Amino acid sequence: MSGSVSSQQVSRLPGTIALIGSGETAHAGRQAFAALFAQLQPPVRVAIVETPAGFQPNAALVARRLARFLYEHLPEFAPEVRFVPARQRGSIYDPDSPLVAEPLEWADCAVAGPGSPTYMVRHLAGTLTWRLLVERWSSGLRLAFASAAALAISRFTLPVYEIFKVGADLHWVQGLDLLGPLGYSLAIVPHWNNREGGDELDTSRCFMGQERFAALRRLLPSGTVILGIDEHTVCVLDFADRSGRVLGSGAVTLLAPEREFVFDRGERFPLDLLASPTVR
Repeated sequence: MSGSVSSQQVSRLPGTIALIGSGETAHAGRQAFAALFAQLQPPVRVAIVETPAGFQPNAALVARRLARFLYEHLPEFAPEVRFVPARQRGSIYDPDSPLVAEPLEWADCAVAGPGSPTYMVRHLAGTLTWRLLVERWSSGLRLAFASAAALAISRFTLPVYEIFKVGADLHWVQGLDLLGPLGYSLAIVPHWNNREGGDELDTSRCFMGQERFAALRRLLPSGTVILGIDEHTVCVLDFADRSGRVLGSGAVTLLAPEREFVFDRGERFPLDLLASPTVR
């Protein structure tokens, strides 16, 4: 693959990750991207991965809306944006195509956002695009995952549409497990405090509701840690100082065997809390 790699991309540590509960094109998103871009020299090069919304006819529009947000709301970083149209296996936008994946070689930061988490898993797992993203992240590429993408990178991914819209039985699917090699067994759950259902329907816990989510939790292996991220809230994972930081308007909730933690905006926590006792 072609594409120059700047010195700012070289690192011996995995790149910082911003997990966005929602609001990637709102104030929470600006805080997330500013945190990721802060130590980079402008212009910051951003690759937007289109896979989560790849099944939608307007997938390109979804990605370009995010690009426009970066241009308009983070001008101090002079962002340059390229797109990774890894929308569907076996198509002209095949995630195994070197041409499709190439912007990841160039980027300082890669971003993926809303759509379907299970679609993202099906169409990225084991592909050139995913392998390159993981390889670059392992040497310092910064990452931002919002909503569906945050679900998809878990070890266990919640099939939101299948359960909430189609009525499938409660279950989890094997996710992309980005953090597994670092010793974390995570189920990342954005939209943790969702209130779209109002007083008539509990849509917290990523639209599952507390009662149904309690049953889902019992289906997970005992060593799994649930990382819940409120709406318009960001959890920044910094592997240099091994800490998590909460930005935005809400809180981050950690549910592990026999222990629970809630961290409000502005608070930090050690990344060791993301590892279950059996993993540590």
